[in-house]
Amino acid sequence: MWVDADACPGVIKDILFRAAERARVEVTLVANQWLRTPPSRFIRALQVPGGLDVADGAIVERVSPGDLVVTQDIPLAALVLAKGGIALDPRGELHTADNMAERLSMRNFMDELRGTGVQTGGPAAFHARDRQAFANQLDRWLARRASGT
Repeated sequence: MWVDADACPGVIKDILFRAAERARVEVTLVANQWLRTPPSRFIRALQVPGGLDVADGAIVERVSPGDLVVTQDIPLAALVLAKGGIALDPRGELHTADNMAERLSMRNFMDELRGTGVQTGGPAAFHARDRQAFANQLDRWLARRASGT
């Protein structure tokens, strides 16, 4: 598992840490800053140099088909899908080939609006239902991984 960790909520990291131990699967947090991780042979952090999309590039370079990448970054999710990876939003939304074009379009539209000075607001507050949706999707991925499908 790979985590775009710069913007990943702490509660999601905690879920990932527990899952890594329980399922004995490696999780790597990638960020352009130092990250504290619990002592574990399954959990590590990869600090990359600062800069636009450096962490994203490091993840794309290392992701293999079937790997899970946790990110809310739509362009990164598209690149992960193109390499055969699975992209999961911290709110539990799975990025797929079916929904990626629409999400990229919406992201680009919102970027254009912000570029013209329109205040688009930020993401909605993170709720317990988001945490539960993420945990459910993660459990599904771990079950498929364990069964080899």
